[in-house]
Amino acid sequence: MEQSQALAQAQAIMSEIFAQAGGNSISDIQIRSGFPVYCHTKKGLEIIQTMGELPVPAVMAVVEFLYQRQDNDTSGALSKLQNTKDVQERLFEDKVADFSCDGFPLPDGTISGRMRVQTHLSTTGPGLTCRILSDEIADLNTLGIAPDTIRAVSQFMTRRQGFGLVTGQTGSGKSTTLAAILDWLRQNHPRHIVTVEDPIEYRYSRFKAEKDENGRLIPSPGFCTQQEIGKHVGTYKQGLKDALRKAPHVILIGEIRDRETMEIAIEAAQTGHVVISTLHTNGAVKTLSRILEFFPQEQHRSLLGRLSEILMFILSQGLIPTENGRVLNYEFLQNNSSAVRSGISSYDGAAKSLEDAIRHTGNIEWDSNLKNLLHAGKISYQAYQMNRYNEEEGDDLLFIPKKAG
Repeated sequence: MEQSQALAQAQAIMSEIFAQAGGNSISDIQIRSGFPVYCHTKKGLEIIQTMGELPVPAVMAVVEFLYQRQDNDTSGALSKLQNTKDVQERLFEDKVADFSCDGFPLPDGTISGRMRVQTHLSTTGPGLTCRILSDEIADLNTLGIAPDTIRAVSQFMTRRQGFGLVTGQTGSGKSTTLAAILDWLRQNHPRHIVTVEDPIEYRYSRFKAEKDENGRLIPSPGFCTQQEIGKHVGTYKQGLKDALRKAPHVILIGEIRDRETMEIAIEAAQTGHVVISTLHTNGAVKTLSRILEFFPQEQHRSLLGRLSEILMFILSQGLIPTENGRVLNYEFLQNNSSAVRSGISSYDGAAKSLEDAIRHTGNIEWDSNLKNLLHAGKISYQAYQMNRYNEEEGDDLLFIPKKAG
């Protein structure tokens, strides 16, 4: 198949996907050799029935098509540098190739959100997963986080130094929450924010949301320097080390994946920066356990002492599917009292001290918040039972749940 024909076929495939499932708000597109196309939508996992099973050449055509749509910061030398290693070469040499690309033109004339693409090999051949990224950054007040929690997080983010974590499983809305926090910060405070991401998911404007009396855009008091792994820096470790030389007030690390990155993040927080990042953990207790797993046992006591001093908060969240969309639940631990600091420093894996600390005023337990969602009719009783952390005998008798709506 000639390249022009292949790219035309790929464009037709993407057009058909959005025409068939776009109205149901696609979050992810799953394309596999020898399989029909699947999409994650607000209705769940849907099959694009009109295309049948895609052969290997068609899948590779889609990979090439999206790779050519890579979003570039400049139109010159950087673009050429990025494409010196062909995507097919990267895929078959490294077994995986990640990149981000511009949005796709939709049937109604609009453009989809940018896409984060992972291409990979599996038993049937090449495949790819496209995560559709939102171009609009949500307002903090619209996420389903309580006003008191928003107020606490906002106050922490204006500190001179500290370490904050937003945690949860894949698809729990961590990136959306972090983007909302940083967008609020840059619009309201004179802060230089450096982000190191893989890939860049949200792009921050240099202007405020509102305009002046003459309708002109107003520069925001803060600004963001955004860097993507593989495009602007080699690794998270390199990006974080380089970030410290850019005179930042706040550093966002897209994800902490290893001990060295965690160590640098903690050191940066101790030396006069606010550092925020993510971990794939559920709840404050498991988050602290995961941090300790990065380090040898003999360092745990000193590490906990450091964390008790510089940890600002752990916001652990998840999205619960309902008939009318997904509802946010979360657990929030803020390090704002001697009881919490003591709970962190004396944590020994048994979780008791930290669980007690979470019960202090201003903190929010996952199960308690889940119970509130049930009573408010936002989730069903079945969803409550499926998503609670702790099984408590006789707890069922406490509820006469409303119909979720």
